[in-house]
Amino acid sequence: QQLRSFVQQLLATDALDAQAAWLASFDRGRSMSLLLFEHIHGESRDRGQAMVDLVETYRRNGFELDARELPDYLPLLLEFLAHRPGSDAREWLHHIGHIAGMLAARAAERELPHRVLFEILVEAGDGKADLQALRQRASEEVRDDTAEAMDRLWEEEAVRFGAEAPAEDCKPPVRSPARPSHREVQP
Repeated sequence: QQLRSFVQQLLATDALDAQAAWLASFDRGRSMSLLLFEHIHGESRDRGQAMVDLVETYRRNGFELDARELPDYLPLLLEFLAHRPGSDAREWLHHIGHIAGMLAARAAERELPHRVLFEILVEAGDGKADLQALRQRASEEVRDDTAEAMDRLWEEEAVRFGAEAPAEDCKPPVRSPARPSHREVQP
């Protein structure tokens, strides 16, 4: 019933408004990112290797990606799982259940209608995520999708010159003298 209500609400929404809501919900800040490895690896090097491994898993199962697609994008993973046997898909959903559960909790905290979609993913995986505990945790998080949070993230450090620059002075850099060439000159 909740899924039906969500779909009806989405169909009744103007396409541009729906796109704007999507961007506001999932493309601002990391906490609601639909890039799964963002939640696991953040910006570490492990994320790149995990993506390579996921692409290889897709290829071994006959699922080819467009060069512009990131393999850990949740809608793309769900498309892949739609072509897998049910037990295999449930196992994958079980493995991402903690991420789907946290996304459900954050969506509930932000009163996003997409909450129901993440809850369905949790249930399809095994349904064992403690959504109440996750909602409590989400309610205590500092939002990273506000204008202020985004400004702090992208704020550049002020550049200072001269003697007041931290750990710097105005002395010219020390340079080593050029080494003379030891080549013999041929007549």
